[in-house]
Amino acid sequence: MIEMSFREVIRETMREEMKIDKNIFIIGTDVGPYGGEFRVSGNLHSEFGEMRVKDTPISEQGIIGLSLGAAITGCRPIAEIPFNDFITMPMDQIVNQVAKFRYTFGGQCMVPMVIRTAIGGYIRAAEQHSQCLEAWFVHVPGLKVVAPSTHYDVRGLLKSAIRENNPVIFIEHKFMYPMKGMVPEDEYTIPLGVADIKKAGKDVTLISYSYLIHKCLNVADKLEKEGISVEVVDPRTLSPLDKETILGSVKKTGRAVVAHEAHLQGGVGAEIAAVIADEGFEYLDAPVRRVGAKNVPIPFPSVLEDAVLPQEDDIEKALKSIL
Repeated sequence: MIEMSFREVIRETMREEMKIDKNIFIIGTDVGPYGGEFRVSGNLHSEFGEMRVKDTPISEQGIIGLSLGAAITGCRPIAEIPFNDFITMPMDQIVNQVAKFRYTFGGQCMVPMVIRTAIGGYIRAAEQHSQCLEAWFVHVPGLKVVAPSTHYDVRGLLKSAIRENNPVIFIEHKFMYPMKGMVPEDEYTIPLGVADIKKAGKDVTLISYSYLIHKCLNVADKLEKEGISVEVVDPRTLSPLDKETILGSVKKTGRAVVAHEAHLQGGVGAEIAAVIADEGFEYLDAPVRRVGAKNVPIPFPSVLEDAVLPQEDDIEKALKSIL
């Protein structure tokens, strides 16, 4: 095991995969000598050169369009859109082209590309640099959506995403980039579409992903001291969703809370709650509760941001409301 920051794990994973497959390249604004908006690509430009770590102008449409063209002609691009907020710019390319190319051509071509993008608040970045838009992409057939929460998971999932022959939206959280964690030095992958039980429990199921999983684990540890056993489930992949693991946990506990940082209205939590209601209603001893950001733009002042984004107290209240 080796201790690394979240950004270092991502960088080293890309380095490992680029050494294995010469068709892999990184593309995005400032990913070259500057090392990326959040310094994730770091020194990869000096190691692999400008042909495989490609700087671009600030043109999200161009980055995704070029990546799509490269993917269908044999390359494996890793495109970086550093702020999830501005993944709105190439939505036509992603939704109408990237996600549909393989279907449109009857499976005659593959689209092996990864779009790395960073979500999240708690960093005082205001309304246009703090959003979590993952639900937009979960709604689109043809895309796989991954949202790792730990250093172990990000390495295994990113390897699988890069090797995947279909497009993957790879969700990272800005707050996690400097966080330290332990990672095995041996080679491993984590299959897409497989959830993980981060903490076993028997009284209530708490489902979350990305950075918020850490707040959920804190709450679970706190409630354990009060005699409440919380099972924390991390889907890891939001699309395809591992329904079996989620429903298996709910069958065991009889109760469920879904928590995410994204706005509550129309969020991934609503889809997960619907799955539980549709396919696991007979397991429930109480209504499914959801926790998410309030339905307003993310404020800049810290006191207001904290009021809008979900906090540990919000998660605890939701859990206790169904016990």
